Amino acid sequence: MGLPRRAGDPAEQRKSLKPLLEKRRRARINESLSQLKGLILSLLGRESSRFSKLEKADILEMTVRFLQELPASSCPTAAPTPSDSYREGYRACLARLARVLHTRRVLELTVSARLLEHLRRRAASATRDGEHAGDSCGPPAPSPPAPPRDPGLWRPW
Repeated sequence: MGLPRRAGDPAEQRKSLKPLLEKRRRARINESLSQLKGLILSLLGRESSRFSKLEKADILEMTVRFLQELPASSCPTAAPTPSDSYREGYRACLARLARVLHTRRVLELTVSARLLEHLRRRAASATRDGEHAGDSCGPPAPSPPAPPRDPGLWRPW
């Protein structure tokens, strides 16, 4: 048989600490599952009180199902670059300008149409890396745009 172990033996200490460490680990898991349950139920629009006794596996399955059903657009793979954000804002401004020009009749219809077409061409000519594709005016820039070559389009207001 083996020799008796001393009270200060590291193996003995590990053995005595194991139940305590396991209890803490389980408490962390249960706390995280409780938080996950609250989050997933609120995202699904369900009342927590009706689902007070969900099993851990049910909470995990609901979460997995919810994440699988998310549209791909709500989980972007990469953050948009500043130039992408700028182009998106440019297009939004262009759409708003089109609405304002149509409702307010600030310009003649033909001039308004030519202006919008010119701005749409500039927006469409911008490539993903911010360079221009065949348009000598280039993509819209944060600085004020230069007047177009066609003097009939440029009207300072």
